[in-house]
Amino acid sequence: MEAHQTPIYIQIAEWLENQIIEDELIADGKVYSQYQLAEIFNVNPATAGKGITCLLEDHLLYKKRGLGMFVQTDAKEKIMQKRRNQLLESKLEELVAEAKRLDVEKEQLIAMLHQLYKEDM
Repeated sequence: MEAHQTPIYIQIAEWLENQIIEDELIADGKVYSQYQLAEIFNVNPATAGKGITCLLEDHLLYKKRGLGMFVQTDAKEKIMQKRRNQLLESKLEELVAEAKRLDVEKEQLIAMLHQLYKEDM
């Protein structure tokens, strides 16, 4: 079976997101240029630019003409929310698949979730 490899531009976008989450890049702070990223990752500047474009399209960065890219004020919160949603969805998919394998009815699974929430409060 072939190992799935994440495209480099996605790796760059995720690295930038991590920099934002870790406060290495701060709200309204300047982001690396595509040429700086190309040097850091040892890739073509167009590939680095594609990574930046991902964050622009997700409204995590904004462009100041002639000055470069900057971090949106709410970028950190957006990234954290996106990652929480992805993680939660992934875990729930695993949970539902396992419940089906074990012949756990939907209502029973929902009741179990309700019970866990009650115990947590």
